[in-house]
Amino acid sequence: MATTLKLKKGDVVQMLAGKDRGKQGRVIDARPRDGKVIVENLNIVKRHQKPRPMRDSSRMGGTQIAPGGIVERAAAVSASNVMLVCPTCKLPTRVGYEIKEAKGGTVKVRVCKREGCRQEIDK
Repeated sequence: MATTLKLKKGDVVQMLAGKDRGKQGRVIDARPRDGKVIVENLNIVKRHQKPRPMRDSSRMGGTQIAPGGIVERAAAVSASNVMLVCPTCKLPTRVGYEIKEAKGGTVKVRVCKREGCRQEIDK
């Protein structure tokens, strides 16, 4: 699998497949090596967690214990199942690249590939 993703942490994406199809959310974590992303409030799974002591608890008052129970959290989704939402035209779009001239040389920027838009995604 490719080690680069066209998605970054903080991008707004739309789900293309699965139980949350059509919903939008913000990328919390991008994992290029696995080809997966974690999207806020999408692909929620339930995990059973044991109560365990917290790492950075204050020494005053004894140890603090993180409660156990059933915890809901976002699971990783394949990057092929999400599509970037362009911040300008507000529609799901494919991502293209353009080379721009800058002070120190050239910079590669992401652009929207929709016909009427073609705006920079990174600003």
